[in-house]
Amino acid sequence: MATSQITKRLVDSLKPRQGEYFIWDGSLSGFGVRIQSTGAMSYVVKYRAGSGRSAPTRRLTLAKAGTITPDEARRLAKKTLGSVAHGADPAAQRAADKRASTLAEVAEQFLTEHVQAKRSASSARSYRDLLERLALPEIGKRKADKITSAEIQRLHSKNAHTPYQANRLLRVLSSLFTFAGKTHVVPVGFNPCRGIEYFPEEGRERYLTTLELAQIGEAIREAETIGLPYSVDETKPKAKHAPKESNRRTVIGPHAAGALRLLIFTGARLREILHLKWEHVDFERGLLLLPASKTGKKTIVLNAPALAILNGLPRTSDFVIAGSSIDSPRSDLKKPWKAVVTRTGLTGVRIHDLRHTHASVGAGAGLGLPIIGKLLGHTQIATTQRYAHLDNDPLKKASEHIGSRLAVAMGEVKATPANIINISKAKRSKNRRG
Repeated sequence: MATSQITKRLVDSLKPRQGEYFIWDGSLSGFGVRIQSTGAMSYVVKYRAGSGRSAPTRRLTLAKAGTITPDEARRLAKKTLGSVAHGADPAAQRAADKRASTLAEVAEQFLTEHVQAKRSASSARSYRDLLERLALPEIGKRKADKITSAEIQRLHSKNAHTPYQANRLLRVLSSLFTFAGKTHVVPVGFNPCRGIEYFPEEGRERYLTTLELAQIGEAIREAETIGLPYSVDETKPKAKHAPKESNRRTVIGPHAAGALRLLIFTGARLREILHLKWEHVDFERGLLLLPASKTGKKTIVLNAPALAILNGLPRTSDFVIAGSSIDSPRSDLKKPWKAVVTRTGLTGVRIHDLRHTHASVGAGAGLGLPIIGKLLGHTQIATTQRYAHLDNDPLKKASEHIGSRLAVAMGEVKATPANIINISKAKRSKNRRG
């Protein structure tokens, strides 16, 4: 075993041989230079992983010769040997790091084994879109167990212009790391998303008023009969081929009109209506028996208006809302909904707001949040809680009760047996209690 003081002059003088060989440092045991037959050279450190002669010998490459100086390599070797003296095994750790999964690999496992198996198809698409579009291009090549909270924080902050989406991404990443811990891809409990504060979100709920609902209803009726008027950009070359202004109307079919009405009357999610099959409709009991939805198997109770719509729809497909193909559902309602909203002149109304409106009517009528949650298919009471501020019927009754009695006491209205209150007597009673 050749030993010599490893210096720059020595390294520059080393020549390749038939096979690889090593030159070991005479002053630092375990520090050496590896010379390959190709002429490539690297600084290495050799040590025993454990105590005793039976402990295995490891050899760890520190750096290629020429990328750092011999003195820098010696300092790195001392640091490595120091960690070995404290029980570490740097070579084994490096091998484990090489085997460790990148975030992109963990994400694919998470999406395949967890999300697709336990979430709805729409949720799975949303998870994949957020990860592939926002997270993986930034940190997808990083080892999953090496990702820091600072990296997640920067990613979250980068999407501050879309706070709802940024918060959604943070929740998905947090779920991913929880899954990775349970499957031992990362240490149990390791989650760099923990402790990062979510952006405040403005309320996304939009509740249609009675007048707005009337406008929507009128626009749907117009759309399915004479059609809704549309405008043409007269400056475009193709404008001359457009129909006369009096003939510019868009008629929507009975299935599109029926879908919009069902969304209003049932409070169902868009995909629950578009993917609904006739076999899921129980006319006798007035139920929609959905085998799969965002929250799993679900039953939707049908009221009389919803049943009337279903009874009036032509059955041209296995799907209630027939698409362009007999074997596939309609993909969306973007065009008919845009036409209806444009006709009404309403702004900021999304198709999902029809579901919010259905819930708001129930909350305003004092039906109670648990009942509304069951009708909408919420699995978490916190989801229904967003409508709590609309459940004002008991508060309104209480306010009316107090106001009417105060008005009588002030002589603002005529007293009746129902609203008479003797304030003096009430004061005396209070003073006695005090």
